[in-house]
This record gives sequence, structure tokens and C-alpha cells, in this order.
Amino acid sequence: MANASGAISLASVSVRSEKSSAASISPSGFFSLYRNPRRMLSLRCDATVECSSRSKSRLPRLVGMGSKLVGCGSALPKLQISNDDLAKIVETSDEWISVRTGIRNRRVLSGEETLFELASDAAKGALSMAQVSPDDVDLILMCTSTPENLFGDAARVQRELGCKNALSFDITAACSGFVVGLVTGSRFIKGGGYQNVLVIGSDALSQYVDWSDRGTCILFGDAAGAVLLQACSEKEDGFLGFDLQSDGHGEKHLNAIIVDEGELPADSNDAPDFPPRKPSYSCLKMNGKEVFRFAVRCVPQSIEAALDEAGLPSSTIDWLLLHQANQRIIDSVANRLQIPSHKIISNLASYGNTSAASIPLALDEAVRGGQVKAGDVIAMSGFGAGLTWGSIIVRWG
Repeated sequence: MANASGAISLASVSVRSEKSSAASISPSGFFSLYRNPRRMLSLRCDATVECSSRSKSRLPRLVGMGSKLVGCGSALPKLQISNDDLAKIVETSDEWISVRTGIRNRRVLSGEETLFELASDAAKGALSMAQVSPDDVDLILMCTSTPENLFGDAARVQRELGCKNALSFDITAACSGFVVGLVTGSRFIKGGGYQNVLVIGSDALSQYVDWSDRGTCILFGDAAGAVLLQACSEKEDGFLGFDLQSDGHGEKHLNAIIVDEGELPADSNDAPDFPPRKPSYSCLKMNGKEVFRFAVRCVPQSIEAALDEAGLPSSTIDWLLLHQANQRIIDSVANRLQIPSHKIISNLASYGNTSAASIPLALDEAVRGGQVKAGDVIAMSGFGAGLTWGSIIVRWG
């Protein structure tokens, strides 16, 4: 039977059926599960399972609810690497980098800093702005391609935040990850009756960059950003339309593939490829020209598709917030959508390409800096490895 800590002590296994009309836990420790009012299935197991008890009872789940963005947060590593710093280790210059990309600085994890800590700090900022208690969070979505645990970091963030009632899992969709996470969170609210969903974008691609390759090492930085999605009435619904796409044929243009590392163990007895070699990921490889062509072609189409679903013309967009990959991509997309430069949110110059963190990081700065205000309509779009891309039209607040 259950003790005060939530442990369930059960012994031996048995199945029996008998007439009954209600479920019960007998004094001997049987848990009775009723398939119908006349049949009872009783189970006992040789095990002691420790289950953390919920700090509060769940409210009834109301499906069909809308979603709104009510909080955001971000976190950055302390170490800043400038273009001039990079010029000391590869053949490049501040002018060469800034003219081609728009990037001047980036932040990189160093010392004892971890991506998990950045993600947790960003999430704390979002909870604080939303004035939502960790106990009230129902779901944590960790959008990352660089977890520090093979099995994902979402549960570690849940533990750090103290979100005792939350399901948590990782989403891997590269630089599109945060947009995919937003759509996923809104579907849990609409279809699953969840109330509060934390969506975190967090990546450290600096760990997968070849720092002798000036074509890629100049682009990437590390960061984390987060938002709090909250259930609301249909009238308040801030999720107006979305579009998600992928095309695996483009994988060859942007990837970091697993490669075998080392020789076969000495005691392998000549068995073919056994025991398996320890795998590791190659450095990030990118065909910059092809990725540029893909982005300037597919991103405007995706935003237009999301606008069509929302029933809105591009003129209603208050802010264009794209994945911060390259300023030329951002400007090209804005031109194709006829969105003026004063409506573009960009912090690319300061932080470079932070993958799944780039959109929530820029959003947090824009909200806290007073640019984005309650009621503003934002067109967000992410694009990257996979290839994956997606757009969402949201109203802030």
C-alpha cells in the first residue's frame, strides 16, 4: 500500500476475478482494477516503486483552449569572442565576417558553465515574468540539438526548476526547434488540456564547430531562451497560424554525422565490428551557398502559408523575427515580404547564430527593451538542419 512518501509496496503477483461494484485497495495490499461492474482484476507485484507525490491536484483538463505568450527569459555564457579574436586563430577579419554575415561577436560556453544551467536560468526568467509558480507548470519542452545527456536535458531542467507536476522531454529540430516547440506546446494546450507550458530553446554549437574552418566557426554562438505558454479563452488566443516543413534530401547541405572513433578492442577475437566502436559526432559541416538559397526561397513561402492560415495580410505584422543565421538572409526575406527594416528584430551582430536559442533570445531582449508590446503581432520563422523550417504567427501577451 502507499506510504506517506508516495512509495507503493507490493508483493507477489496474482490475478483473480470476482463480483464487485467498486474499486478498492484491500488491507492485504491488493489494488483492484474494475473492467466492468461485475468483474475485478487484482494485481500484486514483488517491487517497491518510489513515486514522487504531486504537490497539488490537477485541475480538470479543458480541451479546445487557446494559447498565449505571457513570459520570456534568456541566458548567455560569460565569454565573448569578437571577430578580432577569431582573426587570431583563422585567416579572417572583422570586416570580412561582418560584411558577409552581419555578425561581430558571439558568446561561448567556457570553464564550468553548462548548457543545462543556461536553459534553467532562461526558464526561470520566463516563469518570473509570467508570475507562474514551478508547481503550476504542466509541460517542459527542451528544444536542443546539443544536450549534455544522450537521453536529453528536459528532465534535468525540470528537477532544477522544481516543476514537480510537469512532463518534460526534448525536441530536436536544429535551428527550427523553438518554432516546432511552440507549435507542440500549443497543441498540448488545445488537445490535452494543459495549462502552463515552458518552451526552451538552448544550444551550444560551439562544441561541434571546427575552429580552423573560417566558413563555419565565425557563425555560431551559445545561448538559451525560453517562453511560457498559457491556456486562454478562444477570444484571447494568441496563436494565429503556423506552417511546419522538412526535407531530408537537404541533409547533405548541413549536418554533423556520427563517425566511428578508434580501433577495434584488442580482445575482439576478429569478430566483425564487435564490440562496436565508440561513436562521436563530426564537426558541423555546411554548404553555405545552398543553405542561403534554401532559406531565402522557403522561409517567405512558409511565413505566407502561416499568414494565410491566420487570415492576415503581411501588412498586419508588427515584427518579423527570424532565426538569427545571417543578416543577408533576414534582409532578403523581409524584402520579399515587403516588411520595412524598422519592423525587423535582430541581435545577430551581438550573438551570432545560436540555433534553437536565437528566436527566444531575440524575443526576450525585444520585450524587456520595450520594443515588443502587448498585442503586437509577430511573424516568427526558424530554418536549419534536416532540412527543417517552420513559421508561426503569434500575438504577444
